[in-house]
Amino acid sequence: MNKTQLVDALAERLGDRRTAAAAVDGLLETIVDRVRSGEQVALTGFGVFEGRARAARTARNPRTGVAVAVPATTVPAFRPGAGFRAAVGSAAQSNGSAPASVVAEPATEAPVKNGKNGKAAKGGKAKEDKAGGGKGAKAKKAKSKK
Repeated sequence: MNKTQLVDALAERLGDRRTAAAAVDGLLETIVDRVRSGEQVALTGFGVFEGRARAARTARNPRTGVAVAVPATTVPAFRPGAGFRAAVGSAAQSNGSAPASVVAEPATEAPVKNGKNGKAAKGGKAKEDKAGGGKGAKAKKAKSKK
């Protein structure tokens, strides 16, 4: 959902698009102004908007390897509240997806051995024999049609 869609959704509830747009713009401007001035904006049950200080550090340019001084800065951050986390977590579980705390590990296949030298083929799969329709069979069919 982008800002326009948010305004449209709020306009459905309020009945007036101009009022909804003013409310969204006013809310966002207020949050940005307060966080910029160093304050936290805490919306009980929803979350906290805040600025987080990042210390000065030395980084490296990945292309040249030269050390680069990165100055200290403040970045915006959002911490979701308990009510927001619970609402999103219960929605994720009710639609059949796994909860965020459970991470499925990717299934791995054991490499299939190629019959000739006992080594695994590229990609871990055995090569198809030429009679079975491998790349060679397609090329031969194309040549025979000409």
